[in-house]
Amino acid sequence: MCDQMHQTNATLLFNIIKNRRSIRRYNNKPVPQELILRLLEAAMWAPSAHNRQPWRFAVLTQTTDKDRLAQAMGARLRVDRTADGDDPDDIERDVARSYARLTGAPVIIIIGTSLIDMDRYPDPQRSRNEWTMATQSTAMAAQNLLLLAHAGGLGACWVCAPLFVPELVKEVLALPDDWEPQGLITLGYPAQERTKPREPVQSKVIFL
Repeated sequence: MCDQMHQTNATLLFNIIKNRRSIRRYNNKPVPQELILRLLEAAMWAPSAHNRQPWRFAVLTQTTDKDRLAQAMGARLRVDRTADGDDPDDIERDVARSYARLTGAPVIIIIGTSLIDMDRYPDPQRSRNEWTMATQSTAMAAQNLLLLAHAGGLGACWVCAPLFVPELVKEVLALPDDWEPQGLITLGYPAQERTKPREPVQSKVIFL
């Protein structure tokens, strides 16, 4: 009986993993704070290097905060793409798309890493490895959040843009100095359905 229950749970989890998609459009239904806290608790049960739990989260639900962040990131995007010599019309479409995605989400969760509790080394190689371990830990926490959101009927999308402008995000949101934004998750009740294929497992795996 116990084995059968484990098999059922494993099948349910596999289907949750397999059916999760990046959802970028949401309806206006607010996400209850207790549900957001549950997602964050799930995130914090991810494995982490040395069990130092280096993840950090900033939750934005107010329109003014989301607008301020979207405006600042859009302005930097415009500057960077202009410096690259990109077509002005393409730039403005990109900026508008970015702004709509951020402000159209009921919830934005900034995903950050802190090295404050990680080990410190005198040489750059081990220091870099420590940073990588903290970043990997944070990514696993974000995946926990994404999976539970999907299991709970929410839509979510990982956005890597803060990785390109971490200091800007910290300044706009007045985040602590030791936080290093890695990305953000837009979150809400989905207003779209998406399907996306994956390559066959055999194409990415070698058994030795």
